[in-house]
Amino acid sequence: MAFRITITEDADRQLRSLPAREQRMLEAAVLSRLEHQPTIPTKAIKRLRPNPLAAFELRAGDLRALHNVETDEVVILVVGRKVGNKLIVEGDEFHGHQDHPVAPPGNGPEEDSQ
Repeated sequence: MAFRITITEDADRQLRSLPAREQRMLEAAVLSRLEHQPTIPTKAIKRLRPNPLAAFELRAGDLRALHNVETDEVVILVVGRKVGNKLIVEGDEFHGHQDHPVAPPGNGPEEDSQ
């Protein structure tokens, strides 16, 4: 059974922000890996820990596409680049796929020091 592939508006914008060569590389990976077996774990497809955004990650070099599978449809939600242990989406570090996003540096909310 072939799955229908849908890309959200945000993911499409994120994809289009990549250089043309990387867009083609990720699009080819999506078509070859997600059209027929989008939930079978491989080196390219990883099931993510439970989180509020996506169940799966597609890897194509250092590019990533976070996606969910709904009946006969693959929905691509986020497109970014893996740099070290960070996911960079449109130039910013992305934490929306984590259960416990990293807190900003500091000691919490500022208190009035008077």
